[in-house]
Amino acid sequence: MSETPLPPLPRLVSPSGPASGPDQPWWNTQRGSAMPFHRYRRTPAVQVPDRRDWPGRTMDRAPLWASVDLRDGNQSLANPMDIRRKTMLFDLLVRMGFKDIEVGYPSASEADFSFLRELITGDRIPDDVTINVFTPARPELIDRTFEAIEGADQAMVHLCHATACLWREVVFQMTTTDIERMAVTAAERVLRRADAAGRTRLRFEYSPETFNITEPEYVLGLSNTVAALWDASPDRPVTLNLPTTVETDHPHVFADQIEWMHRNLERRESIILSVHPHNDRGTAVASAELAVLAGADRIEGTLFGNGERTGNVCLATLALNLFSQGVDPQLDFSDIDGIRRTVEAANEMPVPARHPYAGDLVYTAFSGTHQDAISKGLRAMARRAEEAGEPESRTAWQVPYLPIDPKDVGRDYEEVVRVNSQSGRGGIAHVLRGSYGLDLPRELSRELAERVQRAADRDGTELNSRRIWEIFSTEYLEPADPYLTLKDYEVSHGPAGTDLRVLITVRGGTELDLSGSGADPAAALARTLTAVGIPAELLALNQHPLTGGEHPRAPARPASRTAAYAQLAAGGRTWWGVALADRPDDAALQAVVSVFNRVHA
Repeated sequence: MSETPLPPLPRLVSPSGPASGPDQPWWNTQRGSAMPFHRYRRTPAVQVPDRRDWPGRTMDRAPLWASVDLRDGNQSLANPMDIRRKTMLFDLLVRMGFKDIEVGYPSASEADFSFLRELITGDRIPDDVTINVFTPARPELIDRTFEAIEGADQAMVHLCHATACLWREVVFQMTTTDIERMAVTAAERVLRRADAAGRTRLRFEYSPETFNITEPEYVLGLSNTVAALWDASPDRPVTLNLPTTVETDHPHVFADQIEWMHRNLERRESIILSVHPHNDRGTAVASAELAVLAGADRIEGTLFGNGERTGNVCLATLALNLFSQGVDPQLDFSDIDGIRRTVEAANEMPVPARHPYAGDLVYTAFSGTHQDAISKGLRAMARRAEEAGEPESRTAWQVPYLPIDPKDVGRDYEEVVRVNSQSGRGGIAHVLRGSYGLDLPRELSRELAERVQRAADRDGTELNSRRIWEIFSTEYLEPADPYLTLKDYEVSHGPAGTDLRVLITVRGGTELDLSGSGADPAAALARTLTAVGIPAELLALNQHPLTGGEHPRAPARPASRTAAYAQLAAGGRTWWGVALADRPDDAALQAVVSVFNRVHA
């Protein structure tokens, strides 16, 4: 059969491109690409006239979290949520501790309108939760929005319209004066409808959409005008929300924009300065964090970052970043897998396996060096807790490669170390210790690792704890055709050592009734077998009581059992044998027998 030729590789590098740019060092041999980079322009940087304050600040408390899962997140779904899915997600947000929840865009769809009416008429909104409803700056849509919130105890009306030059000229074909007139007209209509809303306590939010690419002085003027029209005051603050509607620049540029607004806003003490970062450049989390340092009080985002294009900023990542720095996130992520399952069901979209804090694999190490470091870190932390006389759950977390304790978000340690062909001795030993209570000597764990890695290469898959146990048990504990079988024994311990009498069956049926002595039962047995022509020398014996595994699915076993590891010199090399037994002497003798079964396998 003739082979089909491979297709030619695409031309990714311009043959005429320079070997390096004018400022590239000699060791950087990258060439100019064929990408049409000249079509794109950077956003002009905001000039902060005197200094930047935000680089010297730290986040020492949680901002006000505002979930837009039910609005901005929902409108980005291929299959927008029905009332059942919206209700499920709303209830989750309330349980987690969100106090500011944008519940929808009621003028845009009947589903959003009906959902909001069910929340209000069903009295499903807690007293300390403010629902937020989104409306564009169009009179009929503002009116429909107020119809939707009728009867609510409290709510915030979110007025939004685009302000950037590209949107003004291309989308709306309006001048800056036209846009300002539209903003004022819409804000006045919101105010009139609020005055007629009766008992509902209303606050207002204003979003100059596309803020990040709007002329700073122009968007500042619009913001001041709307805040003044709404009579923003400390006891009735206006939320000014500044979106990176499409992320276009470095996070520090956005931080400069926020600090400039923070410094120059009128009525600043009456403004809740909010940001709404999108993730088009993949830096929404950084933009949000730097914006808080620059003066922002509030962050709009979604759980796990669902949203238009590459998504909104991920509130789970932001909150748990704070948590990992010892700051209370004021949101409850103690059952992150339950939260993730609810969000996945509501959005009908999976959370990626590598998503920060929530993905299936984010607390998992396959690399041998990583596994060894994690295993040592967990053991060191356990020692510190024991020395301090406190539970591990209260001990300062310091474990390599794990920024937080998986148990603090509802995970267990079973999935922290997972074994494949890239894994090493430390990871395999960690699995056996965590799942089965075995503390293997270093040399034995290295020997076992070779066998496990061969199995992983052969199988081509990850090996779970039960498969590792199967390999370990077959190799050391349960030989298919044992050379020696210990039938019975008697041990007497005296000041001079141990006297031993054993009844052993040799492969083929021969029974040996032997007596001997040694420093301990294992040494006595090795010496006795050597005397009858089965030569061996005991080099080491390690024993420990079996303890419970670290994860809840560890196999049940009596707490009084003993594990024994015997190292013998036999046949010109050293061998390890292992045994588990109810009594220490029994375990020691069976470990020696394990060696001979491996020698004669």
